[in-house]
Amino acid sequence: MSAMPRIAPGTGPRDVGPFAWGVGRIAGRVAGTNPPNLFLTLGRHPKLFRGWLRFAGRLMPGGLLPRRETELVILRVAHLRECAYEFDHHVRLGRRAGVGAADVERVRVGPEADGWSSRERLLLTATDELHADGDVSDPTWEALRELLGERELIELVFLVGHYEMLATALHTLRVEPDRGRR
Repeated sequence: MSAMPRIAPGTGPRDVGPFAWGVGRIAGRVAGTNPPNLFLTLGRHPKLFRGWLRFAGRLMPGGLLPRRETELVILRVAHLRECAYEFDHHVRLGRRAGVGAADVERVRVGPEADGWSSRERLLLTATDELHADGDVSDPTWEALRELLGERELIELVFLVGHYEMLATALHTLRVEPDRGRR
């Protein structure tokens, strides 16, 4: 596998348009990096970028699930998909949502690790099942239904699916890790 990006990130508003360029600069400030290479790569398709960003924003940070839980699910998907870009980015974002270093290590172990709340363990179990099977087992679903409403259940399935898709795009496009801000 080539380590070079298959589509180079844009280097300015002429490459990605003013919207993606502006959003990328703001996102970089928030994350403590240069504008994210993901944004500067996807920004080369401005219409798709806008639609994706709106959809992604409805899941995180604008979703119904608490941010800590959202970050745990995203980190688990990134770990399972071996997506360092996604994992590193969400370790930084997760800190602000209360995901500490011990949580990150437990994410790597999975739902069976000691220290999860029963709700967190269940969310991570559902994430693992969706990753492995593209489905949630009936017992896991029934347990989720006792804790989550219909809209949260739909959101959970979309959250896992979205970050699976994003890991595929990051891997296939060979998006390079973001550098710390200079």
